[in-house]
Amino acid sequence: MPSVRRTLLPAHQHNHDGPLPVPLTFEMKDRDQMGHASPRSSSSLSLRRFLAIFSIVARLRRIGLLGLEIFLPKPSSRKRWRPPLTWSYCKRALLRFFFFFLLGFLLAISPFFDIGFESSLTSTIWPTTQHPLLSRSEISSARRELGTIFSPLSAQSELKEIAVMPVTGSKLLIIVTPTYNRALQSYYLHRLGQTLRLVPPPLLWIVVEMESASEETADVLWKTGVMYRHLVCKKKSNEVKDRGVHQRNTALQHIENHHLDGIVYFADDDNIYSLQLFSKLREIRRFGTWPVAMLVQSKNAATVEGPVCNGSRVIGWNTNERSKRLRRFHVDMSGFAFNSTIIWDPKRWYQGASASARQLDTVREGFQETTFIEQLVEDESQMEGLPRCCSKIMNWHLHLEARHLVYPKRWQVSSNLRQDQ
Repeated sequence: MPSVRRTLLPAHQHNHDGPLPVPLTFEMKDRDQMGHASPRSSSSLSLRRFLAIFSIVARLRRIGLLGLEIFLPKPSSRKRWRPPLTWSYCKRALLRFFFFFLLGFLLAISPFFDIGFESSLTSTIWPTTQHPLLSRSEISSARRELGTIFSPLSAQSELKEIAVMPVTGSKLLIIVTPTYNRALQSYYLHRLGQTLRLVPPPLLWIVVEMESASEETADVLWKTGVMYRHLVCKKKSNEVKDRGVHQRNTALQHIENHHLDGIVYFADDDNIYSLQLFSKLREIRRFGTWPVAMLVQSKNAATVEGPVCNGSRVIGWNTNERSKRLRRFHVDMSGFAFNSTIIWDPKRWYQGASASARQLDTVREGFQETTFIEQLVEDESQMEGLPRCCSKIMNWHLHLEARHLVYPKRWQVSSNLRQDQ
Protein backbone atom coordinates (compact mmCIF):
# COMPACT_ATOMS: atom_id res chain seq x y z
CA MET A 1 0.00 0.00 0.00
CA PRO A 2 1.51 3.35 -0.93
CA SER A 3 2.07 5.75 1.94
CA VAL A 4 1.74 9.54 1.98
CA ARG A 5 4.54 11.49 3.65
CA ARG A 6 3.72 14.90 4.94
CA THR A 7 6.35 17.49 5.48
CA LEU A 8 6.13 19.27 8.76
CA LEU A 9 6.76 22.98 8.98
CA PRO A 10 10.12 23.36 10.71
CA ALA A 11 9.34 26.74 12.10
CA HIS A 12 11.71 26.23 15.00
CA GLN A 13 14.65 25.49 12.66
CA HIS A 14 14.37 28.69 10.52
CA ASN A 15 15.37 31.76 12.44
CA HIS A 16 13.87 34.42 10.19
CA ASP A 17 11.27 37.12 10.68
CA GLY A 18 9.55 36.98 7.28
CA PRO A 19 5.83 37.34 7.23
CA LEU A 20 5.38 34.40 4.82
CA PRO A 21 7.53 31.36 5.78
CA VAL A 22 5.43 28.77 3.91
CA PRO A 23 6.59 29.74 0.35
CA LEU A 24 10.16 29.60 1.54
CA THR A 25 9.63 26.03 2.96
CA PHE A 26 8.04 24.90 -0.30
CA GLU A 27 11.00 26.32 -2.13
CA MET A 28 13.42 24.38 0.08
CA LYS A 29 11.42 21.19 -0.31
CA ASP A 30 11.34 21.58 -4.06
CA ARG A 31 15.07 22.17 -3.99
CA ASP A 32 15.57 18.84 -2.18
CA GLN A 33 13.46 16.94 -4.68
CA MET A 34 14.96 18.53 -7.81
CA GLY A 35 17.23 15.55 -8.30
CA HIS A 36 14.34 13.09 -8.13
CA ALA A 37 12.29 14.80 -10.94
CA SER A 38 8.99 14.80 -9.11
CA PRO A 39 5.96 15.33 -11.38
CA ARG A 40 4.42 17.83 -8.93
CA SER A 41 7.36 20.25 -9.32
CA SER A 42 6.82 20.84 -13.03
CA SER A 43 3.14 21.65 -12.60
CA SER A 44 3.54 24.14 -9.73
CA LEU A 45 6.84 25.75 -10.79
CA SER A 46 5.31 29.02 -11.99
CA LEU A 47 3.22 29.39 -8.84
CA ARG A 48 6.18 28.81 -6.58
CA ARG A 49 8.32 31.32 -8.47
CA PHE A 50 5.61 33.95 -8.15
CA LEU A 51 5.34 33.30 -4.43
CA ALA A 52 9.12 33.51 -4.06
CA ILE A 53 9.26 36.87 -5.90
CA PHE A 54 6.40 38.22 -3.80
CA SER A 55 8.24 37.15 -0.65
CA ILE A 56 11.40 38.99 -1.72
CA VAL A 57 9.43 42.16 -2.56
CA ALA A 58 7.70 42.04 0.80
CA ARG A 59 11.03 41.64 2.61
CA LEU A 60 12.61 44.62 0.73
CA ARG A 61 9.59 46.75 1.43
CA ARG A 62 9.78 45.89 5.12
CA ILE A 63 13.42 46.94 5.47
CA GLY A 64 12.85 50.13 3.43
CA LEU A 65 14.96 49.34 0.33
CA LEU A 66 12.08 49.60 -2.12
CA GLY A 67 9.99 52.76 -2.39
CA LEU A 68 6.68 51.20 -3.21
CA GLU A 69 4.69 53.13 -0.66
CA ILE A 70 2.91 54.92 -3.47
CA PHE A 71 1.91 51.74 -5.25
CA LEU A 72 1.45 49.53 -2.19
CA PRO A 73 -0.11 51.72 0.48
CA LYS A 74 -0.80 50.27 3.85
CA PRO A 75 -4.45 49.55 4.30
CA SER A 76 -6.18 51.89 6.70
CA SER A 77 -8.87 50.63 8.96
CA ARG A 78 -10.30 54.16 9.33
CA LYS A 79 -13.06 54.99 6.85
CA ARG A 80 -12.84 58.42 5.18
CA TRP A 81 -15.76 60.72 5.89
CA ARG A 82 -17.55 62.17 2.93
CA PRO A 83 -20.12 64.96 3.19
CA PRO A 84 -23.63 64.15 2.06
CA LEU A 85 -24.46 65.26 -1.46
CA THR A 86 -26.98 68.04 -0.80
CA TRP A 87 -28.11 71.11 -2.74
CA SER A 88 -26.31 73.58 -0.44
CA TYR A 89 -23.05 71.65 -0.86
CA CYS A 90 -23.42 71.69 -4.66
CA LYS A 91 -24.26 75.38 -4.67
CA ARG A 92 -21.13 76.27 -2.70
CA ALA A 93 -19.02 74.19 -5.05
CA LEU A 94 -20.51 75.90 -8.11
CA LEU A 95 -19.98 79.36 -6.63
CA ARG A 96 -16.34 78.60 -5.93
CA PHE A 97 -15.88 77.24 -9.42
CA PHE A 98 -17.33 80.33 -11.12
CA PHE A 99 -15.39 82.69 -8.82
CA PHE A 100 -12.01 81.18 -9.61
CA PHE A 101 -12.94 80.84 -13.28
CA LEU A 102 -13.77 84.57 -13.47
CA LEU A 103 -10.58 85.46 -11.56
CA GLY A 104 -8.44 83.44 -13.95
CA PHE A 105 -10.19 84.96 -16.97
CA LEU A 106 -9.55 88.51 -15.76
CA LEU A 107 -5.90 87.75 -15.04
CA ALA A 108 -5.53 86.26 -18.52
CA ILE A 109 -6.87 89.31 -20.37
CA SER A 110 -5.22 91.94 -18.15
CA PRO A 111 -2.06 92.31 -20.38
CA PHE A 112 -4.26 93.52 -23.25
CA PHE A 113 -5.36 96.64 -21.38
CA ASP A 114 -3.29 99.80 -20.83
CA ILE A 115 -3.60 100.46 -17.13
CA GLY A 116 -1.79 103.78 -17.42
CA PHE A 117 0.54 103.51 -14.43
CA GLU A 118 3.55 105.31 -15.89
CA SER A 119 6.09 107.65 -14.50
CA SER A 120 7.40 110.92 -15.83
CA LEU A 121 10.42 112.94 -15.06
CA THR A 122 8.31 115.95 -14.18
CA SER A 123 5.32 115.75 -11.89
CA THR A 124 2.54 117.97 -13.26
CA ILE A 125 -0.84 118.87 -11.82
CA TRP A 126 -3.93 119.92 -13.73
CA PRO A 127 -7.10 121.57 -12.49
CA THR A 128 -10.42 119.92 -13.14
CA THR A 129 -10.83 122.28 -16.09
CA GLN A 130 -9.39 121.37 -19.46
CA HIS A 131 -5.92 122.92 -19.12
CA PRO A 132 -3.09 122.75 -16.57
CA LEU A 133 -2.34 125.07 -13.65
CA LEU A 134 0.04 124.91 -10.76
CA SER A 135 -1.47 123.83 -7.48
CA ARG A 136 -1.05 125.78 -4.25
CA SER A 137 1.39 123.21 -2.83
CA GLU A 138 3.58 123.41 -5.95
CA ILE A 139 3.72 127.20 -5.75
CA SER A 140 4.63 127.11 -2.06
CA SER A 141 7.40 124.55 -2.53
CA ALA A 142 8.80 126.41 -5.55
CA ARG A 143 8.76 129.70 -3.62
CA ARG A 144 10.72 128.13 -0.79
CA GLU A 145 13.25 126.63 -3.20
CA LEU A 146 13.77 129.47 -5.66
CA GLY A 147 12.40 132.53 -3.92
CA THR A 148 11.03 133.68 -7.27
CA ILE A 149 7.52 132.24 -7.60
CA PHE A 150 4.66 134.71 -7.12
CA SER A 151 0.92 134.28 -7.32
CA PRO A 152 -1.89 136.58 -6.19
CA LEU A 153 -4.08 135.51 -3.30
CA SER A 154 -7.19 136.18 -5.30
CA ALA A 155 -6.11 133.72 -7.97
CA GLN A 156 -5.25 131.04 -5.42
CA SER A 157 -8.81 131.05 -4.14
CA GLU A 158 -10.11 130.24 -7.62
CA LEU A 159 -8.47 126.82 -7.68
CA LYS A 160 -10.82 124.39 -5.95
CA GLU A 161 -9.83 120.94 -7.09
CA ILE A 162 -6.81 119.42 -8.79
CA ALA A 163 -6.36 116.19 -10.73
CA VAL A 164 -3.41 114.28 -12.09
CA MET A 165 -2.43 115.21 -15.62
CA PRO A 166 -2.97 112.38 -18.11
CA VAL A 167 0.23 110.73 -19.24
CA THR A 168 1.08 111.12 -22.91
CA GLY A 169 3.98 110.01 -25.05
CA SER A 170 4.72 113.50 -26.42
CA LYS A 171 7.82 115.51 -25.56
CA LEU A 172 7.57 118.28 -23.00
CA LEU A 173 7.68 121.75 -24.57
CA ILE A 174 9.51 124.33 -22.42
CA ILE A 175 8.53 127.80 -23.65
CA VAL A 176 10.73 130.59 -22.26
CA THR A 177 9.33 134.13 -22.43
CA PRO A 178 11.12 137.22 -21.07
CA THR A 179 8.76 140.09 -20.33
CA TYR A 180 8.75 143.53 -18.71
CA ASN A 181 6.23 146.17 -17.68
CA ARG A 182 4.96 148.20 -20.61
CA ALA A 183 1.67 149.41 -22.07
CA LEU A 184 0.97 146.41 -24.32
CA GLN A 185 2.36 143.74 -21.96
CA SER A 186 -1.09 142.50 -20.95
CA TYR A 187 -2.20 142.25 -24.56
CA TYR A 188 0.94 140.35 -25.59
CA LEU A 189 0.81 137.91 -22.68
CA HIS A 190 -2.90 137.23 -23.20
CA ARG A 191 -2.35 136.60 -26.91
CA LEU A 192 0.59 134.26 -26.38
CA GLY A 193 -1.18 132.52 -23.49
CA GLN A 194 -4.26 131.82 -25.61
CA THR A 195 -2.03 130.38 -28.33
CA LEU A 196 -0.22 128.09 -25.88
CA ARG A 197 -3.55 127.01 -24.45
CA LEU A 198 -4.39 125.39 -27.79
CA VAL A 199 -1.16 123.36 -27.83
CA PRO A 200 -1.62 119.74 -26.68
CA PRO A 201 0.11 118.97 -23.35
CA PRO A 202 2.64 118.53 -21.90
CA LEU A 203 3.78 122.15 -22.05
CA LEU A 204 5.54 124.34 -19.48
CA TRP A 205 5.57 128.13 -19.87
CA ILE A 206 8.49 129.83 -18.07
CA VAL A 207 7.94 133.58 -17.81
CA VAL A 208 10.84 135.69 -16.46
CA GLU A 209 10.69 139.26 -15.15
CA MET A 210 13.43 141.61 -13.97
CA GLU A 211 14.09 142.52 -10.31
CA SER A 212 10.69 141.49 -8.94
CA ALA A 213 7.52 139.67 -9.94
CA SER A 214 4.62 142.02 -10.61
CA GLU A 215 1.17 141.16 -9.41
CA GLU A 216 -0.30 142.16 -12.77
CA THR A 217 1.85 139.65 -14.67
CA ALA A 218 1.10 136.87 -12.18
CA ASP A 219 -2.63 137.53 -12.47
CA VAL A 220 -2.48 137.33 -16.29
CA LEU A 221 -0.49 134.08 -16.22
CA TRP A 222 -2.88 132.47 -13.76
CA LYS A 223 -5.94 133.25 -15.85
CA THR A 224 -4.49 131.89 -19.12
CA GLY A 225 -5.03 128.28 -17.97
CA VAL A 226 -1.51 127.22 -19.04
CA MET A 227 0.92 125.45 -16.75
CA TYR A 228 3.59 128.06 -15.99
CA ARG A 229 6.48 129.03 -13.72
CA HIS A 230 6.98 132.67 -12.87
CA LEU A 231 10.68 133.45 -12.34
CA VAL A 232 12.58 136.62 -11.51
CA CYS A 233 16.02 137.74 -12.62
CA LYS A 234 17.67 139.38 -9.61
CA LYS A 235 19.88 141.72 -11.62
CA LYS A 236 18.92 145.37 -11.93
CA SER A 237 17.76 146.63 -15.28
CA ASN A 238 20.02 149.71 -15.26
CA GLU A 239 23.13 147.57 -14.67
CA VAL A 240 22.79 145.19 -17.64
CA LYS A 241 23.32 145.79 -21.32
CA ASP A 242 20.64 143.42 -22.65
CA ARG A 243 17.74 142.63 -20.37
CA GLY A 244 16.47 139.67 -22.42
CA VAL A 245 19.83 137.88 -22.29
CA HIS A 246 19.84 137.72 -18.48
CA GLN A 247 16.18 136.74 -18.33
CA ARG A 248 16.76 133.79 -20.68
CA ASN A 249 19.85 132.79 -18.70
CA THR A 250 17.71 132.71 -15.56
CA ALA A 251 15.34 130.28 -17.27
CA LEU A 252 18.27 128.16 -18.51
CA GLN A 253 19.65 128.01 -14.97
CA HIS A 254 16.25 126.85 -13.72
CA ILE A 255 16.10 124.13 -16.40
CA GLU A 256 19.61 122.96 -15.53
CA ASN A 257 18.99 122.90 -11.77
CA HIS A 258 15.80 120.85 -12.09
CA HIS A 259 16.94 118.68 -15.04
CA LEU A 260 13.80 119.45 -17.05
CA ASP A 261 13.71 117.10 -20.03
CA GLY A 262 12.06 118.55 -23.12
CA ILE A 263 12.43 120.94 -26.05
CA VAL A 264 13.43 124.52 -25.10
CA TYR A 265 12.07 127.37 -27.22
CA PHE A 266 12.58 131.12 -26.69
CA ALA A 267 9.23 132.74 -27.51
CA ASP A 268 9.08 136.52 -27.04
CA ASP A 269 5.66 137.80 -26.05
CA ASP A 270 5.40 140.29 -28.95
CA ASN A 271 5.82 137.69 -31.74
CA ILE A 272 3.09 135.78 -33.57
CA TYR A 273 3.16 131.98 -33.68
CA SER A 274 1.21 129.33 -35.58
CA LEU A 275 0.06 126.11 -33.96
CA GLN A 276 1.96 124.13 -36.59
CA LEU A 277 5.21 125.45 -35.12
CA PHE A 278 4.60 123.80 -31.74
CA SER A 279 3.69 120.48 -33.35
CA LYS A 280 6.97 120.60 -35.31
CA LEU A 281 8.95 121.34 -32.15
CA ARG A 282 8.19 117.86 -30.84
CA GLU A 283 9.91 116.36 -33.90
CA ILE A 284 13.27 117.85 -32.89
CA ARG A 285 15.84 115.35 -31.70
CA ARG A 286 18.75 117.69 -30.91
CA PHE A 287 18.63 121.13 -32.53
CA GLY A 288 16.02 122.44 -34.95
CA THR A 289 15.79 125.66 -36.92
CA TRP A 290 13.39 127.26 -39.41
CA PRO A 291 12.92 130.55 -41.30
CA VAL A 292 11.29 133.54 -39.58
CA ALA A 293 9.45 136.40 -41.28
CA MET A 294 10.59 139.78 -39.95
CA LEU A 295 9.11 143.23 -40.41
CA VAL A 296 11.79 145.77 -41.18
CA GLN A 297 12.20 148.88 -39.06
CA SER A 298 10.52 151.09 -41.66
CA LYS A 299 7.38 148.88 -41.43
CA ASN A 300 7.02 148.89 -45.22
CA ALA A 301 8.63 145.53 -46.07
CA ALA A 302 9.25 142.09 -44.69
CA THR A 303 12.31 139.88 -44.87
CA VAL A 304 13.00 136.21 -44.21
CA GLU A 305 15.85 135.16 -41.99
CA GLY A 306 16.78 131.56 -41.34
CA PRO A 307 18.13 128.40 -42.93
CA VAL A 308 18.07 127.15 -46.50
CA CYS A 309 17.30 123.44 -46.44
CA ASN A 310 17.54 120.42 -48.68
CA GLY A 311 14.95 118.18 -47.10
CA SER A 312 15.77 118.39 -43.41
CA ARG A 313 19.47 119.17 -43.97
CA VAL A 314 20.64 122.77 -43.54
CA ILE A 315 22.80 123.86 -46.51
CA GLY A 316 22.79 127.67 -46.20
CA TRP A 317 21.26 130.81 -44.67
CA ASN A 318 18.94 133.65 -45.65
CA THR A 319 19.85 137.16 -44.46
CA ASN A 320 19.24 140.71 -45.70
CA GLU A 321 21.05 142.75 -43.07
CA ARG A 322 24.59 143.65 -44.00
CA SER A 323 25.59 144.39 -40.41
CA LYS A 324 24.95 140.77 -39.47
CA ARG A 325 26.68 139.00 -42.34
CA LEU A 326 29.68 138.23 -40.12
CA ARG A 327 27.58 135.93 -37.97
CA ARG A 328 28.27 132.20 -38.09
CA PHE A 329 24.57 131.23 -37.95
CA HIS A 330 21.95 133.63 -39.33
CA VAL A 331 19.04 132.76 -37.04
CA ASP A 332 16.51 134.87 -35.18
CA MET A 333 16.02 134.24 -31.46
CA SER A 334 12.57 132.77 -32.17
CA GLY A 335 13.87 130.70 -35.09
CA PHE A 336 15.44 127.74 -33.30
CA ALA A 337 14.81 125.23 -30.49
CA PHE A 338 16.94 122.56 -28.85
CA ASN A 339 16.86 119.57 -26.54
CA SER A 340 17.17 120.62 -22.90
CA THR A 341 19.58 117.78 -22.11
CA ILE A 342 22.26 119.74 -23.97
CA ILE A 343 22.16 122.17 -21.04
CA TRP A 344 22.47 119.75 -18.12
CA ASP A 345 24.00 116.71 -19.87
CA PRO A 346 26.18 118.07 -22.71
CA LYS A 347 28.54 115.06 -22.92
CA ARG A 348 25.60 112.98 -24.07
CA TRP A 349 25.76 114.74 -27.44
CA TYR A 350 29.43 115.43 -28.11
CA GLN A 351 32.65 115.79 -26.12
CA GLY A 352 33.25 119.40 -27.09
CA ALA A 353 29.96 120.68 -25.69
CA SER A 354 30.03 123.59 -23.30
CA ALA A 355 29.61 122.67 -19.64
CA SER A 356 26.92 125.31 -19.13
CA ALA A 357 25.63 127.03 -22.29
CA ARG A 358 24.50 130.61 -21.68
CA GLN A 359 23.76 133.69 -23.75
CA LEU A 360 26.39 136.44 -23.69
CA ASP A 361 25.77 140.06 -22.77
CA THR A 362 29.20 141.22 -23.89
CA VAL A 363 28.75 140.70 -27.64
CA ARG A 364 27.35 143.19 -30.12
CA GLU A 365 23.59 143.40 -30.59
CA GLY A 366 22.38 140.80 -33.03
CA PHE A 367 25.15 138.33 -32.24
CA GLN A 368 23.57 136.82 -29.12
CA GLU A 369 21.88 134.09 -31.17
CA THR A 370 24.94 132.87 -33.06
CA THR A 371 27.26 132.90 -30.04
CA PHE A 372 24.73 130.88 -28.07
CA ILE A 373 24.13 128.36 -30.88
CA GLU A 374 27.89 127.83 -31.22
CA GLN A 375 27.81 126.43 -27.68
CA LEU A 376 25.12 123.90 -28.62
CA VAL A 377 26.25 122.54 -32.02
CA GLU A 378 29.46 122.39 -34.00
CA ASP A 379 28.11 123.00 -37.50
CA GLU A 380 25.05 122.67 -39.75
CA SER A 381 25.37 118.88 -39.91
CA GLN A 382 24.02 118.71 -36.36
CA MET A 383 20.93 120.80 -37.20
CA GLU A 384 17.48 119.79 -38.40
CA GLY A 385 15.57 122.04 -40.81
CA LEU A 386 11.84 122.48 -40.13
CA PRO A 387 9.51 121.93 -41.90
CA ARG A 388 10.77 119.83 -44.80
CA CYS A 389 12.90 122.00 -47.11
CA CYS A 390 12.13 124.95 -44.77
CA SER A 391 9.27 125.82 -47.09
CA LYS A 392 6.84 127.46 -44.63
CA ILE A 393 6.81 130.47 -42.35
CA MET A 394 5.56 129.36 -38.95
CA ASN A 395 6.16 132.53 -36.88
CA TRP A 396 6.55 136.25 -37.43
CA HIS A 397 8.79 138.74 -35.64
CA LEU A 398 7.03 142.11 -35.65
CA HIS A 399 8.30 145.45 -34.33
CA LEU A 400 5.05 147.07 -33.22
CA GLU A 401 6.02 148.24 -29.75
CA ALA A 402 4.44 151.44 -28.46
CA ARG A 403 7.36 152.83 -26.48
CA HIS A 404 5.87 156.12 -25.27
CA LEU A 405 2.56 154.87 -23.96
CA VAL A 406 1.87 154.52 -20.24
CA TYR A 407 -0.58 152.16 -18.60
CA PRO A 408 -2.49 152.40 -15.33
CA LYS A 409 -1.60 150.15 -12.44
CA ARG A 410 -3.08 146.67 -12.90
CA TRP A 411 -4.54 148.01 -16.18
CA GLN A 412 -7.43 149.56 -14.25
CA VAL A 413 -8.46 153.18 -13.88
CA SER A 414 -9.44 154.50 -10.49
CA SER A 415 -12.55 156.33 -11.73
CA ASN A 416 -15.11 155.94 -14.47
CA LEU A 417 -14.37 157.51 -17.83
CA ARG A 418 -16.59 160.48 -18.65
CA GLN A 419 -17.37 161.92 -22.01
CA ASP A 420 -16.81 165.64 -22.27
CA GLN A 421 -19.92 167.63 -23.11
